[in-house]
Amino acid sequence: MAQFRLPANSKIKPGKNYPADNNVTNIRKFSVYRYDPDLTSNPTLDTYDVDMDTCGPMVLDALIKIKNEIDPTLTFRRSCREGICGSCAMNIDGVNTLACLKSAEKVGGVVKIYPLPHMPVVKDLVPDLTHFYAQYASVKPWLEANTPPPSDQERLQSKEDQEQINNPSACILCACCSTACPSYWWNSDRFLGPAALLQAYRWIVDSRDESTDERLDSLEDSFKLYRCHTILNCTQACPKDLNPAKAISEIKKLIARRDH
Repeated sequence: MAQFRLPANSKIKPGKNYPADNNVTNIRKFSVYRYDPDLTSNPTLDTYDVDMDTCGPMVLDALIKIKNEIDPTLTFRRSCREGICGSCAMNIDGVNTLACLKSAEKVGGVVKIYPLPHMPVVKDLVPDLTHFYAQYASVKPWLEANTPPPSDQERLQSKEDQEQINNPSACILCACCSTACPSYWWNSDRFLGPAALLQAYRWIVDSRDESTDERLDSLEDSFKLYRCHTILNCTQACPKDLNPAKAISEIKKLIARRDH
């Protein structure tokens, strides 16, 4: 499978250069997308020389060092640095990933860092995820049950039933998969995208949920679900090694079996 690559953008011009001190020997260059909506200029790529002898190994470590010691105006999201929150999702070396999990040593040459592709940019490496989260909310990512729960225990599941929701429940909503999907690039206004559909599948197959038919009805749409063309960029891009493409295919199968 071909690796997903961010298309070159001829409109992004070289910006400022921040060289390291002369006595620094272990230097890595980081080329970072810069955009400030309050300014009228086009986006630029600023280049930072980072002393890797005084920096952690991950790209996020370098970004934090740049912000703390070189350029405090750099803007990006980050949180726990453990690969479980999805905050630092961005495009690094042409691949959507988490900066906290991407080793700078595994990138050849200049480390090129962009925001997630085909998303509105709030500032620098921060994409606007408002629409993405609205799509997630639209699949009703919560348990829907009409029967009251047992009075003396939780709603129990068998081990087999629980295993069905294990993987989709591990999604951290980083948006790496959806922003790697060409169908989502061109139809994000109507196509829900891999992340939202993976979450929809998680509740569709939950044995405790009692709204399966209603959930399938809401997805049986030529754009919401069927705009997926099984390109598989989503599965390749997932930093948690989940399989959104398979989940989408399973939803299609469930609808086909029900309707026939």
